Amino acid sequence: MDGQFLPHIQAALADSADAGRAASMRAYMRGQFDFLGVPTPARRAATRAPLSALKGAGADALLEHACALWQLPQREYQYLALDLLAMHWKELDASHLPALLALAQRRAWWDSVDGVAAIVGDLLRREKTHGRDAHGSMDAALGHADLWVRRIAMTHQLGWRGDTDAARLFAYALALAPETEFFIQKALGWGLRDYAWHDPAAVRGFLAASGERLAPLSRREAGKHLSLP
Repeated sequence: MDGQFLPHIQAALADSADAGRAASMRAYMRGQFDFLGVPTPARRAATRAPLSALKGAGADALLEHACALWQLPQREYQYLALDLLAMHWKELDASHLPALLALAQRRAWWDSVDGVAAIVGDLLRREKTHGRDAHGSMDAALGHADLWVRRIAMTHQLGWRGDTDAARLFAYALALAPETEFFIQKALGWGLRDYAWHDPAAVRGFLAASGERLAPLSRREAGKHLSLP
């Protein structure tokens, strides 16, 4: 890894750091993480050039840089790792899913996990468009001991619309329905609600047939944009 990458990134953020904003950001995240106090637009503007310069670096280098960023204490660096991977996700493939899921389990909270889920979704959607199995790894993830990996399994199809494997989406929802964890119940409803934008009748039918098996939070989230009895 280029030994100047991290110092360059840290210097790029230094001018935008704000201690007052950092305190409010820390409070919003329930005190779990330290922050520099750099808002998203400023972070992305300050680091666009060094992240863009990694185009063509290859998957191994990108993941190495992302892991190095992830180890830094302030939360903005995990966001930067996600910015990096999202910017260059086309250099990754399905063989890198274990590394992405491992990353999601470190310093895990909904913000970083959902960022990883979006990248996983991009990779698997591309697999599907090329006629390859896009979901085997997510079938395994659904039963993972870590709740955040299970959340990724439930949400990785967000935004897929017509490419969504609806049967799998509904099966995943039923598999996770007994869970009492807030972040799973929320993800379950979110996944269904997102698909309802594409096929409201299918989601309405699923809720009519199976909705009582869902937690009230999941059912409420799933039906936000539907006319339900």
